[in-house]
Amino acid sequence: MIQLLPNLPGNIVGFAGSGQVHASDYETVVVPAIESALRAHGRIRLIYHLGPAFTGFTSGAMWVDMKVGFAHLGAWERIAVVSDIGWVANAVRLFGFAFPCLVRTFHNKELSDAKDWIAAP
Repeated sequence: MIQLLPNLPGNIVGFAGSGQVHASDYETVVVPAIESALRAHGRIRLIYHLGPAFTGFTSGAMWVDMKVGFAHLGAWERIAVVSDIGWVANAVRLFGFAFPCLVRTFHNKELSDAKDWIAAP
């Protein structure tokens, strides 16, 4: 499941993944939130928290995640991924170079730092 992170500035979209994340989560939560923020702000920042309750992505969710990220390649100002899962951090490092923005990973205990970093001018 994916939920919106509350209380973020308008140009920042935040999500928290828990349990098993499915393609339908992206279609009902992620895509509408990103599209709405893009209409309002043109360029946006993203924070994605995969905490201890996160168990994984379905293959469909991974496909939609990649499509959303690359479909809006020029729209990202910053991306923060917060997780203690090694393969997630490695994937962010592997694909982060493809994004024309700052991309950074944080550990779960650094969620507050990640929110400060994503909101910094």
